[in-house]
Amino acid sequence: MKRLYGVHEEQFRRYVREADKSKGVTGETLLLQLERRLDNIIYLLGYAASRIEARHLVVHAHFLVNGKKVNSPSYQVRKGDIIEVREKSRQMNKVLGAIESIKRREVPKWLDASHGDFKGTIKDNPTRDDITFPIEEHMIVEYYSR
Repeated sequence: MKRLYGVHEEQFRRYVREADKSKGVTGETLLLQLERRLDNIIYLLGYAASRIEARHLVVHAHFLVNGKKVNSPSYQVRKGDIIEVREKSRQMNKVLGAIESIKRREVPKWLDASHGDFKGTIKDNPTRDDITFPIEEHMIVEYYSR
């Protein structure tokens, strides 16, 4: 799961600790925290061809969240946030190519993408059912709780 979301070991351990402290099922909370990372959202909205590319684009400040420049891939988006490609970045080949390729996969139902306006909205928080990876999060939590 670390590799899937592009998170290093220490950062992943921090996510596990935070999930363990929160209310609810630890494994599910962990998964939802990772799903709400800005680099993951950029990928899911279709503005990057991969999560690694999304991370690179975020670090180089090609996106705005609620009108403010954000360059932290680990930024946690919330319900109602508006993510948009910065004006000067809208003609980048990477972004335009990713928008073309999104037509081959779907944007999750909890997100709303408007590729013509280069914007995306977080309509709702993700649920465990929205994550289709075959991940057994309870095994991960069990491993990290030792």
